[in-house]
Amino acid sequence: MKKNKTSGKRNNALKAARYGLLVALALVLSYAEAQLPVFFAFPGMKLGLTNIVVLLALYKMGSGSSMAVNILRIILVSLLFGGFSPMLYSLAGGMLSTAVMIILKKTDKFSIIAVSAAGGIAHNIGQIIVAMFVVNTSGIVWYLAVLWISGIVSGIIIGVIGAVLVKRLPQSLFD
Repeated sequence: MKKNKTSGKRNNALKAARYGLLVALALVLSYAEAQLPVFFAFPGMKLGLTNIVVLLALYKMGSGSSMAVNILRIILVSLLFGGFSPMLYSLAGGMLSTAVMIILKKTDKFSIIAVSAAGGIAHNIGQIIVAMFVVNTSGIVWYLAVLWISGIVSGIIIGVIGAVLVKRLPQSLFD
């Protein structure tokens, strides 16, 4: 009986360590992305490097893990680098994005690249919805056209990177 308790504690510690490593990696990628010069003519466009970590969690650890890693990442990044207002936008975009990616992955009909691209689009939709409430107008919906293009392009880039990592990193690192 004691061996099972010890084994359970060890498994919990390993699981916590995996979550910690993924969240730490997401924090580093978020900080690194913030240091990149702005390449886009429109505000709010980013590559979304932290979604590499969310994809890894989704494809290697499962739906709940990807959502947990993303929530923790958003809260910590907001506390460290942002504030309350950016956290609202990030939570809306990140939760919608992760939910869409989870649903599409569960269908087994889409590649990781397509799942990532759909996540990029969903992220932008979530952020625009929050912006419509914050500024109290639906007049900014037009901005989705611009953000969808960047969401698709960045989603594809992140999806390609994620696909390579999911394929090359052994499952034993995530079990």
